[in-house]
Amino acid sequence: MRTIKAKQLTKEGFEPYGSYFDMLRPTGNNLGAFFHDHVLFPVSGDMPVGFSSLVSEKADPMIIKSSEYHNLTSEGMIPLDGDMILYVAPPSNKPVPELTEAFIVPKGTFVSIRTGVWHLAPFPVSENKIHIMIVLPERTYFNDCTVVDYKEEDYIQII
Repeated sequence: MRTIKAKQLTKEGFEPYGSYFDMLRPTGNNLGAFFHDHVLFPVSGDMPVGFSSLVSEKADPMIIKSSEYHNLTSEGMIPLDGDMILYVAPPSNKPVPELTEAFIVPKGTFVSIRTGVWHLAPFPVSENKIHIMIVLPERTYFNDCTVVDYKEEDYIQII
C-alpha cells in the first residue's frame, strides 16, 4: 500500500484541483464587512443548488479505498466543526490513484473542487466526528456521480 502525507492547504498546491477561501478569517476584496466572490461555484443549466450535511467519522488508519468524480459540476465543501483531510486526483478518463494528493482543510474554509477531479468523503483531522456542508446541484449524487472502488493494491494510506 502506498502512503501519502496530508499537506497544508496552499493556493499553489491546490490550484490544479480547485479553489478555497477561509470564511471564518476573510481577507481580500470587500465591501466593508462583505467579502464577495472569493470562490466561484459554476453549475450548468437552471438546476437548484443543494446544501447537504455529511457526517464524517475518524478512521484510523485513514485509508483511501475509492474515489468519485462529477462530469457536469464542481463540488463545494466546508468543514463546520473541525479540520478535515481532503484527497484529490486530477481529472482523467480512468482512476489515477497514483496521482492522489491530500490536503488539510481548516474548519470554516470553503473548498470548491473542479469538475472531473477525483475525490470522496474527507476524513476528520483530530475530532472523532465532524460535520461537513456539501454543495452540489440537486440530485448530482444520483445523476452525475461516478464512484470507483480501488483494487487493494491501489489503496492509499494518508499519514
